[in-house]
Formats: sequence, C-alpha cells, structure tokens
Amino acid sequence: MSEEIGYNHEALRELAEMRMPYGRYSGRLLVELPEPYVVWLSRQGFPAGKLGDMLRAVYEIKVNGLEYLFRPLRNGSDFRHSGGR
Repeated sequence: MSEEIGYNHEALRELAEMRMPYGRYSGRLLVELPEPYVVWLSRQGFPAGKLGDMLRAVYEIKVNGLEYLFRPLRNGSDFRHSGGR
C-alpha cells in the first residue's frame, strides 16, 4: 500500500512541476493554465501521450475544484527543497 501512495505522491509532484511545452502558454506550469484554456483543450482533444494524460488530469483537477492539492508544492514545500519527504 505504501508504494501505491508513494507513486501517487510522485505523480502529483511531477504534474505540479510540468510546464506547457508549446503554444500561447508555453513555459507556464500546467496547473497554472487558465481553466477556460484547459476546458477549450478538452473540447479540441488533448494531445496523445504523457502530455495529454497530464492535461487531462489538470482538467479534472480544475473542474472539480481540487487545485488546493498543489498549494503545498507551490508554497516552498517542494520536495526538491525538502529532501523528498
């Protein structure tokens, strides 16, 4: 069970650190993309692969009001600075 939690924790951290690689919001963290843009992307169809999966997750997080999940990672508690725990 602890491995599953660790995996989810790592996936959340990776999502929090991923940046949009192209387009109008190139360089912006995926979790900081404006909700209307993410909704528009969902209507257009997310790209294939890992980026599409991550954008799909951001969409679900935003439309369900779960953005608070990323606050600890944005407020200086990022694992890169705290030793990973």
